[in-house]
Amino acid sequence: MARSIVRRDLLCGVGASIASGACGDRAPESARPAPVSPDRPEVLLPRKLGSTGVVVSGIGLGGFHIGKQTDARESVQLVRSAIDRGITFLDNCWDYNGGRSEERMGEALSGGYRERAFLMTKLDGRTGKAATEQLEQSLRRLRTDRIDLVQIHEVIRPTDPKRCFAEGTVEALVRAREAGKLRFIGFTGHKDPDIHLAMLDEADAHGFRFDAVQLPLNVLDHHFQSFEAKVLPVLISKGIAPLGMKALCGGDILASGKVAAAECLRYALSLPASVIITGCDTVEVLDQAIRMGKGFIPLSAHQTTALLARTRELAQGGALEQFKTGTKYDGTVKNPHWLERAEV
Repeated sequence: MARSIVRRDLLCGVGASIASGACGDRAPESARPAPVSPDRPEVLLPRKLGSTGVVVSGIGLGGFHIGKQTDARESVQLVRSAIDRGITFLDNCWDYNGGRSEERMGEALSGGYRERAFLMTKLDGRTGKAATEQLEQSLRRLRTDRIDLVQIHEVIRPTDPKRCFAEGTVEALVRAREAGKLRFIGFTGHKDPDIHLAMLDEADAHGFRFDAVQLPLNVLDHHFQSFEAKVLPVLISKGIAPLGMKALCGGDILASGKVAAAECLRYALSLPASVIITGCDTVEVLDQAIRMGKGFIPLSAHQTTALLARTRELAQGGALEQFKTGTKYDGTVKNPHWLERAEV
């Protein structure tokens, strides 16, 4: 890719960044989201988004679940209820539910809600052309002229890091950023922490710096092929915002009966991540997330030790983290054309 474009992007990012602090620290007034009126809540569990200078809610609303409801009005209401109650970080992806998740979120963000949210989406393209076309589709579906954070989705193959830089994906996002179509750039993945590290190394080799990285953070990950142990400290040291996902292991951990959903979410929120993204497909699940955010107290060292001891056996072999050990959660493995074309 063109090093001059990426180098310029890096220098601008460094010049605009602020030092990252502990979770919950408040940013300067100029870095905060738009003020809320007296009838609107404060940001739920506010945390710094790495070195971006932005403050977001520590709990993020997952985008996949927003496209599952039979009635689109339910999806719209869930998004608006989340924002009304202080969740400002919204997750989505170009391929979720064939684009339906973005369309419904775009509808929900009309009527002034867009200004109250930090909007993130992801794209699958591994070429500059595919990435550009997918980004344009996402902008239309989300009914916005600028997305706050765009991430390269499912960096899960050993070949992905070099390909993202060699075939124009990152360069296309940098151009879009210069054109004002997005603010920040990141990547996601759930397969192997070494692939995340390789992506960060590739960025360093090209003089580029990601603003955010999404990774699995949960009680089982601590024991097996751990992103928490290998990737999270690197992100913190670089001032890159860690975005946690899979706090409930896709729900698979709950079937064991050994740990409750609230415990899983509390564990993830106790880690030094900027945001923990959780899927909420019903009002009841959203209520649970809101309660956790409002009454959140980090786990003590004793509580953490006890919880990890209780889940150690469950983690063996990654049987309950199928996003690491199988293809159940790999959308781009089932749909390889997404990497090359803007078609769902």
